[in-house]
Amino acid sequence: MSSIGYFLKESMQGFVRNLSTALGSIVTIFLSLLIIGIFLVGGSMLERLMSSVESEVTITCFVSDDAQDAKIQQVMSTVQKMTDVKSVSFTSKDQALENFRNSMTANPEILDQLDGTNPLPASIDVELSDPQSVTQIASAIEQDADYRQICEDPSNVADSIKYGQGTVERLFQITNYVRYVGIALVIILVFIALVFINNTIRLAILARRKEIAIMRLVGASNGFIRGPFLMEGAIHAIIGSLLAILVLQLLRMFAIPALQGAIRFLDFSISDTTYLIIYVTLVAAGLIIGLIGSMFAMRRYLKV
Repeated sequence: MSSIGYFLKESMQGFVRNLSTALGSIVTIFLSLLIIGIFLVGGSMLERLMSSVESEVTITCFVSDDAQDAKIQQVMSTVQKMTDVKSVSFTSKDQALENFRNSMTANPEILDQLDGTNPLPASIDVELSDPQSVTQIASAIEQDADYRQICEDPSNVADSIKYGQGTVERLFQITNYVRYVGIALVIILVFIALVFINNTIRLAILARRKEIAIMRLVGASNGFIRGPFLMEGAIHAIIGSLLAILVLQLLRMFAIPALQGAIRFLDFSISDTTYLIIYVTLVAAGLIIGLIGSMFAMRRYLKV
């Protein structure tokens, strides 16, 4: 306990002696963790939004009007057994027309042009547990011999299967691109924070080099000499992370509700648990950054 008290006292004295440099380190950590935190919150919101959009990705397999019920059930059973298929349902011609009527209530003149006929085909509708596998599942259905016999257009089986081809693929490309950019940004910010912590601790070591030399002469252990510098780096990191959490909490209380109110048709709210995980992650990341930065500085400039 006495060693911890000494480390804390020495780290606070070093903090005061190198106040401008320490504040620069804290501000850098604060800004880095704030941007990381904003990315994590934004990433969680985007992930929820994208999951909501991706959950709407389904495969519609149109079947011919003269398809036998037994064949349809056989195909549905085969598709249900495929990996990443959540559920399989059947929409009859009458149901398809009724769904179309419900979607065209604002444009009844389109319904009048049908003139009592029903040009819509029946379909097998496939809901996925993993939307990312939509292309593979659609391809597997296309290759299924039973489905090829009952599809709407046997001469072009692929044209009988719809899942938003092109649009879905671009959606997945964009979401993956956003994830990669976010990871790269986090790595860059962590590196910048490490550099500033390293420089701050290095200056503290150079300012106390005579005192360190005396401590070594009287037999102070390496850990006893390193302790105050490690604690100083940890203090910088904790203060920076708490400031980042404070700003994120203010954004959560005021900015995000205003944004949600302005875009009511999109649901990107995230849970209290997610926020708590993000806050704990920022504190842990700040401590790791502070300790690693201090250790690198001592390894390079403190010959003990």
